[in-house]
Parts: sequence; structure tokens; C-alpha cells
Amino acid sequence: MSMASGGEGPSSSPHKHTNRLAKERSPYLLQHAHNPVDWYPWGQDAFDKAKNEDKPIFLSVGYSTCHWCHVMERESFEDEEIGKILSENFVCIKVDREERPDVDKVYMTFVQATSGGGGWPMSVWLTPDLRPFIGGTYFPPRDHVRRPGLITVLTRITDQWQNNRPNVESSGERILEALKKGTAVAANPGESPPLAPDVANRCFQQLAHSYEEEYGGFRDAPKFPTPVNLMFLMSYWSVNRSTSEGVEALQMALHTLRMMALGGIHDHVAQGFHRYSTDSSWHVPHFEKMLYDQAQLAVAYITASQVSGEQLFADVAKDILVYVSRDLSDKSGGFYSAEDADSVPVSGGPEKREGAFCVWTASEVRELLPDVVEGATGSATKADIFMHHYGVKEQGNVDLEQDPHGELQGQNVLIVRYSVELTAARFGVSVEKVNELLASARGKMAEVRKSRPRPHLDTKMLASWNGLMLSAFARVGAVLGDKALLERAVQAGKFLKEHLWDAERETILRSCYRGDQMEVEQISPPISGFLDDYSFVICGLLDLYEATLQLEWLQWAEELQLRQDGLFWDEQGGGYFCSDPSDSTVLLQLKEDQDGAEPSANSVSASNLLRLSHYTGRQEWLQRSQQLLAAFSDRLTRVPIALPEMVRALMAQHYTLKQIVICGQRDAPDTASLLAAVSSLFLPHKVLMLLDDDAESFLCQRVPALSSMSQQGGAATAYVCQDFTCTLPVTDPQELRRVLLDGHTAIQTDESSI
Repeated sequence: MSMASGGEGPSSSPHKHTNRLAKERSPYLLQHAHNPVDWYPWGQDAFDKAKNEDKPIFLSVGYSTCHWCHVMERESFEDEEIGKILSENFVCIKVDREERPDVDKVYMTFVQATSGGGGWPMSVWLTPDLRPFIGGTYFPPRDHVRRPGLITVLTRITDQWQNNRPNVESSGERILEALKKGTAVAANPGESPPLAPDVANRCFQQLAHSYEEEYGGFRDAPKFPTPVNLMFLMSYWSVNRSTSEGVEALQMALHTLRMMALGGIHDHVAQGFHRYSTDSSWHVPHFEKMLYDQAQLAVAYITASQVSGEQLFADVAKDILVYVSRDLSDKSGGFYSAEDADSVPVSGGPEKREGAFCVWTASEVRELLPDVVEGATGSATKADIFMHHYGVKEQGNVDLEQDPHGELQGQNVLIVRYSVELTAARFGVSVEKVNELLASARGKMAEVRKSRPRPHLDTKMLASWNGLMLSAFARVGAVLGDKALLERAVQAGKFLKEHLWDAERETILRSCYRGDQMEVEQISPPISGFLDDYSFVICGLLDLYEATLQLEWLQWAEELQLRQDGLFWDEQGGGYFCSDPSDSTVLLQLKEDQDGAEPSANSVSASNLLRLSHYTGRQEWLQRSQQLLAAFSDRLTRVPIALPEMVRALMAQHYTLKQIVICGQRDAPDTASLLAAVSSLFLPHKVLMLLDDDAESFLCQRVPALSSMSQQGGAATAYVCQDFTCTLPVTDPQELRRVLLDGHTAIQTDESSI
């Protein structure tokens, strides 16, 4: 598969200012390396300077594809006067929130509690011992209508620090203490998790209440893809197939996925999905593309294809992975973080514009597709048919309210307006001809795009998001039986082991970077992994094991889970802390209690523990999963819509996992047929294992009941076990499918199982 080449090389023009961020590798920090601000990265040097000089800290947090972060950098951090005020009165620290989610979460919790809102760029002022006392988000450089400018804010804070310091410090201290109490998540001793069917029903009701029926999704605008909601709805359906609620849940998920695939949030020319839609019809997106969205949406679409049998969903899942392989892949096997929304327009000029890389004028389309289509009504050209199908208008198809800065005037965001059948009927040509014409037109447009200035590419490689992407390649590859996708998944697994695992210290590393010579680089000292790095990588490894049945991935997952337990588990209250509680520079020990743009690491861990307990026979992991769910009991009971991924883990525990054991040689055709039967179905509550010569010692030592299972008559054989009871051995793929679809084991034996 081809690898990405996008991004921006180092600039050759000499810079007036260079600060110590020039030595960093994060693309976001490097974007600030030539500000007239004396920036420090987060670390001891900055903390020591603040203490020695008794100065407050100005902490600025953002990420490289954040639009308002670019605006604040351009307006304020490149301003000589502001740079002077900042550098003389404060110790200035710049943080990439994707590198240091622990720092970001602590101070974002403070900003949300004190200002009622949050977002990036985040601006927080701290005492030299890192305690926050004032916070906000974006500030204009100078006073603007009712909004104070950054210069005014800095002057006021300097004055307060010099003349009213005891009050400043004590109010910060009070807020911090309140936050420590308010953010605690813990189980009472002996508490059990809440009842799964009740929690799942409430989660469904809350989602149904916020569901938007016309175009799908869960609010009017802006609309986010929320794959965690869609995966919950499909899991809910799988255990409620015969109820009207179950049917409604499935319809909600499939309709949303279909509408998103047809909408402008889906890049029809170069694949992949943009971050969110600014309107309710999924038409005009915010154009950045994030790795974590591609990963979770690929899984949601392939799941929809398993559930519905519709080819459209499988095609979209595959398309997403085409995009990731081409534009977000490093030759080492890792995945880059994101592509920016803004780029320089084709017409030139210094100013980047939102969506410039992705949008089209009607005249561009006409020029590119001028040929008359033989037999089409009214001598229609290819452009006529394409423009009709994708809603392209002469004056542009973006409403004014979707374009507050006038960046998309006269431009078109492609959105499928008609079915292929309707477009074919409108122009009197065959459906095949329309499909062929649209595909060839998209191909031509993709070529034109290659010559446009590309948006900035964030080439940072994060363990957590690479773990999510590993799951996507493994799961889509397994369902489609696509060897190339599975090879790419294995390559990603090897990348994680080679570049983001410190075997000596037995530690996952948070991030690595693409160097100037396209080699993988690390910073010194590297950032140790956080809870989401462990949990998402473990989940990816379990999915990779089920897709390839190569034992090394399961063994590494077990090793990582033991390490995660040692680093992050809360012995007192249950559940895992987001970051290492022994790090004294992180003032709040938080447990993420929301499945948002990414699932929370505790939600994923609850499932990982359950799956691993079946693979390894470690009962303590089953208990730990229950303790974790009990710790979040209050939130699961009251607002399960905040934790749909954790509700899925709660359901998996309630309905107990099926163990599907295949005895056979891994590469033999009869084994492959049984595995294909398993992969064709959406089975949210299962673990899959292969017993061959390699696996027997590892798996049978841990789960002795497996040693009684063997091939029947020399053919690959499947056993399906649940609640200590197994089916009679099955060798026919269709029979295996039937047993799995029955939802209960067909012919039971007394043989004790797993």
C-alpha cells in the first residue's frame, strides 16, 4: 500500500525569532518555534524558572489542526508587543494536548468549572507550583466589543499577582480542592455494577430522545459522527432483535451511517471523513480529518455491513482505510494524527482558507467533464450528470450561515442528492453507465486535487490512536477476508512494538514523530504512555489476534494489561486513573467519565479485562472489570448516554461472552471457512480462539478445559461454549453460522467448559 507524502517541509527563510520549541518534535509546538515569545515545553526547566524568578506561569494548550489555535498564534503570539509582555512577566509554557492529555484534562476541568465553557486554544495562568488561578480559551489580541483583549488580561493578572497575591492563590487553592472532591469516581466497598438491561434501556431512551429523524445523528447542528453511540445502538439491537426498541435502535444507527456516507462530511473524491458537520444535513463540514474518527467510523461501517448485509457500508469502511493508507500512513507502519482544515487556495495568496483543498466551483467541474454523454437526454454532458447527482450549483451550494467568514463563496461541497437510479432516470441512461461516469469523474477530480496546495499534516504518531486504527484494519480485514488489510494491521502491530514500546522499562511510549529524513524519531526523554495508550493498544491487539490468530499479539496484550494494572489501577475506589498517580506535576487524579470523540479508556478497559479473562483464565480480571463498572455505577445509572461504550461492556458482562474455539491448522482452507462464518456475523459478546500446535501450550495451560477439544475426523472443528456448556463439535460453516445466530447453543453436552 502506498504511504503518505503530504505535509510541509522545513522553511528555508531565516527567522527573526527562534525559541526553545524549535528543539521539539510535535508539529504543534514547532508551529510556535519562531514566535517572539520565550516559550518552554512542559517540564522541569520551566517549573524551576517560575520558582526561581517567582513568576506566574502562562500555560497555552492546543493542537496542530485547531483553527482558533492558528488564529490566536497569528494575532497574538506573533505580535512583538504581546511577546514582550508575556516573556517579561510570565514563564510561558506551550503544550500539545495530544502529546500531554493528562495536563490538558486537569486544566480543562478547571477552565470548565470556572468559566462554564471550554475548548482550544486553552489559556490558563498558574502559580509556580502549577496551581491554576485564572483560565479561559481564545482571547483576541486587543479589546474587542465586550471581550477583553489578551494585553488587557495580561496587564490585570500582572497587577493582581503583584498587589493581591494571597487572594489570587487562595481562590485557586479553594477551586482545586472543590475539583478534587467533585471529580472523584469510586465504588463503595462491596458495591456491584448496576443492572445491565435497565442501564441499556435508559441509554437507548436517552439517545432516542436526542435523535434527529430526518438526517440521523443526535442533535440539530453542529452534528458529530459519534461512533460510540452507533456501536451501542447496534449492540443494543443484537440482544433486543424481537422488540420494537431493538428495531428502532438499529434503524437509528443505519440511517445515521447512510446519511453521513451520502453527506459532505464524507470526502467523495479522496475518501475519509471530516471532523463534523456545521449543519443538520451532514452537508458543510469542518474540514479537518482526525485519525481517531477514521478508525472508529471504519469499525462502525463494517459492523453495519455485518448487520444489514448492505454493500454500501462495506464499501465505505474500505474507502476509509484507502484514505488512511494513502494519506495518514508512515512507511514504518505507524499512522499520523490528522490533516488540517485550512490550506492555501488554488488562486494563491498568503491566507489559508477552510476547505480550500476540498471544494469545487461549477466552472471547474464543467471544464474537467466537458464530454457529451451518448444517448443522454438533452445532450447532457458528464458535468451535467455529475453536478445534478452531487448538488453542484453555478453560484455555489454553501448557505451563508454555514460560511460566516465568506471562505466558501461560489464553492461547492459535494453531497449525494439523488440515488443512482433517479439520476439515471433523469438523464435517460443506464444505472451502470451512471456508476461508471461518477467513478471516473471522481478519479479525475482526485488527480486535480493532487496538484492543489495540501493542508498541513500532523505527522505525530500516538500510541492510543494507532491502537484504534489497528482495531479498524484488523476488524475490517477479518470481515472482508482481505489479506492486504490484515497485512497492514500486522505492520501496525509491529510498528507499535518497535517504536512505541520500551521493553526495558516495560512502558508504552505516548508518541513518536516523523523526522526531516522521513525516519521515525523520538524525543528525549520520551513521554510515557497514559491509560488510553494502554487500553486502546490492548483492544487493538485483541482484535488483531482474532483477525490473524497469531498468538504473539494475545501474549503481548496480556503483558500490557498487567502493566496497566500496576500503573493506573485505583486500589481504593476501583477503576483506572487517566495518568500515573505518582506524577506530582499532575494535580488532579482523574478518571475520564465520558465516551466522546474517543471512547473513555475505562470503558475500553472494562471490555479488555472481560475478553482477557476468557483468554487467560484470570478470574481476577473478571472481578476487576466488575469493580470498574461499579465505580462508574452512579453515572451509568443516571446518564448512560455519557458512557455508551461502557454500557456495551456492562451488557457484555451481563450476557456473558461466547467462546468460539476452532481446532484446526491456521492456514488450512477448512479452518478459513469456519473463521469466515464467524467473521460474517456481528457478535458483540464473543471471544474467538484457534487451537493449533502453536496455541495449545499457551491457551491450554491457562484454560485447561480447552485441552479436551480436538479436530473431528481430521477436519477443522468449532466448539461454541457459554456458561460452562459447549455445543457438540461443528465442522460445517453453515451449521456454525446457525448455532451462532441462535443466540443459544444448539445441542449441549455436559462437558465442562471455560
